[in-house]
Amino acid sequence: MTRTDTERRYELDWLRCLAFAVLILYHLGMYYVADWGWHVKTDQPQVWLQDLMIFSNPWRMSLLFLLGGMALSLICQKYQPLQLLGLRSKRLLIPLLFTMAVLVVPQVYFEALSQQLIEPGYLKFWQQYINPWTSLLPQHHSPIGLLTWNHAWFIPYLWCYSLLALAALPLLQWLVRQAQHWPAWLALLLVLLVLAAAWYWLKPLHPSTHALVDDWYNHAKYLPVFLAGFVLARQNLWWGQLLHYRRLWLLLALLSYALIIADRHQWFDSLEDPAGTQWWLMLIVVLVVVLNHWCFLLAILGYAGRYLAGRNSSWLAYCNQAILPWYLLHQTLIIVFAMTLKPLALAAGPEALLILLCTLGSGALAFEGIRRSRLSCLLFGLNPPALPKSVDVAGTRQVSGAPEA
Repeated sequence: MTRTDTERRYELDWLRCLAFAVLILYHLGMYYVADWGWHVKTDQPQVWLQDLMIFSNPWRMSLLFLLGGMALSLICQKYQPLQLLGLRSKRLLIPLLFTMAVLVVPQVYFEALSQQLIEPGYLKFWQQYINPWTSLLPQHHSPIGLLTWNHAWFIPYLWCYSLLALAALPLLQWLVRQAQHWPAWLALLLVLLVLAAAWYWLKPLHPSTHALVDDWYNHAKYLPVFLAGFVLARQNLWWGQLLHYRRLWLLLALLSYALIIADRHQWFDSLEDPAGTQWWLMLIVVLVVVLNHWCFLLAILGYAGRYLAGRNSSWLAYCNQAILPWYLLHQTLIIVFAMTLKPLALAAGPEALLILLCTLGSGALAFEGIRRSRLSCLLFGLNPPALPKSVDVAGTRQVSGAPEA
C-alpha cells in the first residue's frame, strides 16, 4: 500500500532534532579524539574516543539524508515541483552563502592561527578570506580562494539531491507506486548491494572530500540513501515491517559494530592472508560494513516509529525551527570556545563540558535573536516572524503578515 496521507510525521521531526544533537556531540569529540585530523585539536588527545565515535560515524550523516528524502517525498504532495524548488532554494542556498561568507570564518581563522600560518588579526584575515583572488595561504586555495562551506557541506549536497529528485519527480512517483508490489526484503537487498558496490569500488579511488564536484564515493553513498527515504516515506507495508523487526535491526547493528571494533583492535589479524587471496574475508568485511550502516538506520527508524509517532509538543516545534540555525552555528561556536579555553589548560573532562554548555547556551541565545528579525530569518533559512496584529477600520482584528510555507 502506498502512503498518500499528508499528516505530519512527528517521529521524523524528533529524529531530525536528535540527529543534529548527535552531530554537535560528534564535532565536540573531533576536538579531543586522538589521531583524527580536524580544524583545531586539543593538547589532551583521547584515544578511547575513537571507538565511541565510530558508533555513529558510519550512519549519522546518512540519517540526515534519509530524513531529507522522506521529508521531500511527503511535502511534494502539497507543492508543485518548481514551487518546491524555490522554497527549498531559499531555505538552503541563502543560508549557505551567508555561512560561507560569515559563519565559518572563525573556523578557518583559528585553524590557520593554530598552525602558525597567519598573524593574529581577525578582521584583516576576513577581508582576505572573502576575496576569491586573495594571495593569502595559496596552498589552501580552492577555485574560489579561501572561501569554504566546511561543516555546512550537507546543505549543497541536500540541495543538489533535491534538485535531481524534483527533475525526476514523475519517475520517482512511478517508483513509489510500483514499490508497493515489492517485498521489503528485496528493497533492503537492493540498497545493501548499492552500498556494497560503492564501498568496494569507489571508496579506495575517491576518498571523501565534501567538495561536491569530485566526491564520488559520498555521492554513491548518500544519494541512494536520499532516494530510498523518498520511496520509503510512503510505503505503509515496508514501514510496518520496519517497526516489527526493529529489535532484529538493532541486534544486527550492534553485532556489526562490535565486529568493526574488534577488527580495529586486531582481534582477527590471524585470519589475514599476506597474499591477499582470501576473497571470502573481503566479502565478510563488506557485509559487516553495509549491515552496520543500514541496520542502524532501520533500527533508529523502527524505534522512532514505535515510540515517537504522533507525539507532538511545543518543545518539538521549537527545536524543529531551531535546527538549521543551530546546525550553521554549532561548529564555529565549539571552535571559538575551545580556543578561548585552551590557554587555561583545564582537564579534558571539565573543559569539554564547559565547551558544550557554552555552545548550547550561546546557540540558544543566538536563535532567540535570529527568530525575531526578518533579515536574520532569511539568512538562517527560517520563515519570517509574524507581524503584530492590527485592527482594521471596522474594528475586526487582522494579521498583517504570516509565515510563509
